Amino acid sequence: MLIGLISDTHIPDRARILPQNVIDAFSDVDLILHAGDLTSPKVIEELEEIAPVMAVQGNMDRANGILLPKAKIIEAEELRIGLVHGEVYPRADSQQLLYLARELDVDILVSGHSHQPKIEQIEGILLLNPGSPIVPRLADRTVMLLEINNKEVDVEIVKIGSPVCSALDFDKYKRD
Repeated sequence: MLIGLISDTHIPDRARILPQNVIDAFSDVDLILHAGDLTSPKVIEELEEIAPVMAVQGNMDRANGILLPKAKIIEAEELRIGLVHGEVYPRADSQQLLYLARELDVDILVSGHSHQPKIEQIEGILLLNPGSPIVPRLADRTVMLLEINNKEVDVEIVKIGSPVCSALDFDKYKRD
């Protein structure tokens, strides 16, 4: 089973549409998991043209009144995959994400929120963050592909664009 992982799309507040490179990267997937901060339900509609989509609510979805579950559990090839936005502090803290994974009793936890891709295995649990294809933070624009075959797991970070960081937008600090 091939699963596309995506998070923090922030459409339409940060971009009008999904980049074509995302659509191309997901062309062969069986399922797409969105780890929140869609900011518009139209993102789900657009992704569903590629494959079935499961999504959870991020902090910006909540702010925009988008009602999605805070967590989902997906069974794939005898593995349990947890899907959350990952609102832990400090942001992207591995130990707190591990606690979330244990709470959900999952083998793999997919989260977002940090806008930075990450693959980490702790105490037998695989923590994945696909980053952001629109507004990464000090990282490339990315999504992920998760392939599961008979409990064998392979994960690939797919770079879909050049690095960009709104925190480094120096245009707003123009000098005379």
